[in-house]
Amino acid sequence: MATIGTLKTLVDWTKTLDPDGSTAAVAELLSQKNGMTNSMMWKEGNLPTGERVSVRTGLPTTTWRLLNKGVPPGKATSAQVDFQCGQASSRSEIDRKIVELNGNTAQYRLQEADAHMESMSQEFASTTFYGTAANPEEFVGLTPQYDSLSAANGKNIIDSGGTTDLASVWLIGWGDNTVYGAFPKGSTAGLMREDLGIIDAFDDNNDRFRAYAEVFEWDGCIVVKDWRYAVRVANIDTAALAAGTGTQAADARTNLLYSMDLAATTLHSLSGVRPVYYANRTAVGYLRHLGLDKSNNAVTVEESLNQFGDTIHNVRFVGLPVEIDDALVNSETQVT
Repeated sequence: MATIGTLKTLVDWTKTLDPDGSTAAVAELLSQKNGMTNSMMWKEGNLPTGERVSVRTGLPTTTWRLLNKGVPPGKATSAQVDFQCGQASSRSEIDRKIVELNGNTAQYRLQEADAHMESMSQEFASTTFYGTAANPEEFVGLTPQYDSLSAANGKNIIDSGGTTDLASVWLIGWGDNTVYGAFPKGSTAGLMREDLGIIDAFDDNNDRFRAYAEVFEWDGCIVVKDWRYAVRVANIDTAALAAGTGTQAADARTNLLYSMDLAATTLHSLSGVRPVYYANRTAVGYLRHLGLDKSNNAVTVEESLNQFGDTIHNVRFVGLPVEIDDALVNSETQVT
């Protein structure tokens, strides 16, 4: 997958940093489990704790000048914002005899580690969307940053009119100066897997047994450097979507197609960024249904090979890719 400026996907980062390929293999497994992990663009942060960015808060004044008249100096204003990374962690301890009975191969160890990586992938994805400052051990996700229609960035929240059974679809324009993932300065991108060898582990009765142990850690956060490059289609009534009624009726201007199309024109620009829609299986399922309708050319289902060599059926809306992300729920709070 192509890079954007200094940004790379998680798989691209680990391939450059891991010559023996083991961490890259872990990254590929993670990327196949979660839509945003697959396409999110990453960079090394400029702080040991995350990323500090300068955000433009005002533009200089422009003056119409008369001949023989001067122009007062103008000054742009900006503010610095810190995005704090969090560290997700998990620990594996498997009885030594079980491992050795299965040949103690790297393949078996990775297979046993898979459940931990699945858990971490789900947790990281969920935090990317829903992490809050109320949980200081997490990083702040997208939803708390786009949670009020009257906020300064409220123009990038599209109200689909629902009040219950709510979901959101996101359109993100990944780029160096827009939205990206960051990992702490001096650390390594993606999930780190450390083999602790054989240790004394403890059972439910606090009795010791010998076990092969591993620790998994993942440091990161999402950085919204320019809020104009993230659009939230909020308040999607999934019950109405299923029935095709109310706010999701075919002729309702709040229905999924109209709202997602409005998101594409709300994103500040489609140039110089990698725009991707993210939706849960409910929303993508109905988009696919619409794509099967030959009269609807806005939604397409295209067969192709992904970066792992698998044949997949990509859903695209108005020419932009749509990724399934199971971290997005159907029980969100109404955005007002």
